Amino acid sequence: MKILLLSNANSIHTKRWATSLAQRNIEICLFSLEKNEDMEYEKFSNIIIIDGGFQNNSSKDGEISKITLIQYLPKLLKVIKNFKPDIVHAHYATSYGLLGALCGFKPFILSVWGSDIYDFPKISFIHKLMIKFNLYRADEILSTSHVMALETNKYTKKRIHITPFGIDLSKFRKIETNSFFSSEAIVIGTVKTLSSKYGIDYLIKAFKIVKEDNPSLQLKLMIVGEGEDKTKLVNLCENLDILNDVNFVGKVENYLVPNYINMMDIYVALSNSESFGVAIIEASACEKPVVVSNVGGLPEVVANNETGFVVESKNPQEAAYTIEKLILDKSLRITMGKAGRERVKKLYDWEDNVDLVIGIYSKVNLNSMNS
Repeated sequence: MKILLLSNANSIHTKRWATSLAQRNIEICLFSLEKNEDMEYEKFSNIIIIDGGFQNNSSKDGEISKITLIQYLPKLLKVIKNFKPDIVHAHYATSYGLLGALCGFKPFILSVWGSDIYDFPKISFIHKLMIKFNLYRADEILSTSHVMALETNKYTKKRIHITPFGIDLSKFRKIETNSFFSSEAIVIGTVKTLSSKYGIDYLIKAFKIVKEDNPSLQLKLMIVGEGEDKTKLVNLCENLDILNDVNFVGKVENYLVPNYINMMDIYVALSNSESFGVAIIEASACEKPVVVSNVGGLPEVVANNETGFVVESKNPQEAAYTIEKLILDKSLRITMGKAGRERVKKLYDWEDNVDLVIGIYSKVNLNSMNS
């Protein structure tokens, strides 16, 4: 089978899909508007990459000018002619989705990612029409979560396939790792981009409350990630007089993320919006109890009161109360952590998720040949 992927080559999500499909002996041509900066693809003889030369930090998905975008249509048509794919699969419903819709190739599969469905259609009536057009042209539509599928169904009546973006359970597991903290410390942590979308400020405020209520405990907060809000968040910690107990780790390589999660006792994500919640699955796979806000796809990846707790968004007081329950009950942390890994094994094993998508490919390809 030959699949033409339309997606940002530098996205970790794109890389995982492309390389996993290539490992299953599927021929992949990856058409990326952004200049490829990842050497990982070179390990695979059955992956071809064609990029448009945009610098990876010069534009975000969906923000490339649509006029500029359409200029790449002739190049895409040439790639289709030469590669002769069985399926064109666009990841992200605006930029790559528009290219896929305009190229006219059938069968055409479209994966929605998040902001392309939650934010883009709300910009204007024209943006809404564009999303409807792209979805209309798709033969199949994929979503990583049920809640995002419901959002997508505001713009199409087509069936949405749920294809979770799972994890490698051999990499994300409970391991012993060197920690920055003493053995007596209880570490609350998160791995997120430092932007307002992810509610890190609410986590910091909740941590302050927990610290004040439990002065005898050695409590630490570890924040892994970089972003435009870092200075503001550091200043918030300083104003709350907790900076000495907060570790801003910065951005770490993907292969190191399991090490940092394993330094945590409790994983917290108090996002203001989130389409799925891969980081929560990663934490659960490492046997960490999780506390998440009740937004987007986050409640979907947590069994409330079993693998963690779902709390009201933008409510640091409730988050603090819930975190405190886990801080004061080590056996609860262990029980929830183990239950979390079992749930991930059942629902979010990456190999199973890849099999699911390949099954969709096979069915679509068969239908195409019979039509």
